[in-house]
Amino acid sequence: MALRHAVVCGGSGALGRSVVSTFKAAKWAVTSVDFRANDDASHNILLSSDMDFEATGRHVEAQVASIAASSKVDAIVNVAGGWAGGNLASEDLYKNTALMMSQSLNSSVITARLAALYLKDGGLLALVGASAATDATPGMVGYGLAKAAVHHLVKTAAAPGSGLPADAKAVAVLPITIDTPMNRKFNPDADYSAWTPVDTISQRFLDWATGAQPLTSGALYRVVTKGGNTDFVLV
Repeated sequence: MALRHAVVCGGSGALGRSVVSTFKAAKWAVTSVDFRANDDASHNILLSSDMDFEATGRHVEAQVASIAASSKVDAIVNVAGGWAGGNLASEDLYKNTALMMSQSLNSSVITARLAALYLKDGGLLALVGASAATDATPGMVGYGLAKAAVHHLVKTAAAPGSGLPADAKAVAVLPITIDTPMNRKFNPDADYSAWTPVDTISQRFLDWATGAQPLTSGALYRVVTKGGNTDFVLV
């Protein structure tokens, strides 16, 4: 019996490595898509900063097609992203907005396109939005724009006629703060009990992919951690 197969875009970051490890531990084949290889993954698709948006998308499409051969994949997850601040008066507004769009939105569009092409009927498309982007983000304009667009993409992907396969589910998690080494580095005095562990998000992706946890397609789930306990709250 063939292993179930997940594609993880952003598979070499802190959250991505957790997602790859969680699915691998559950006996899935996992393909990581990132600028660096993840040695825990079954397959790696390497990106290049020399490629523009379309070239990157076409490259990933071709590589997934080659790895999957004639098979379809069971889950496609995008955890690529980043953060940049700045209001409308910031001198870095254009640069940071372009960066946020590239890291969060463009990667999500590529992931959604992969789902349209290679996801099995009833499979899972999962993206990462942001709790902050459900409201105004005056101190981080580019970040808020990119994440709000990811939220819209999830709703669009779940709508009839989106191009996703039959009975596929599209969903996004909206973390407040994820507990990563980089976030701890820049927030040394924070209350980490209110931060969400990467493994908690990874496990929820796996549970959605296997059907162990129910989900509503097109839904946005705010990830709320208090005192070390995490809830996924429908927005």
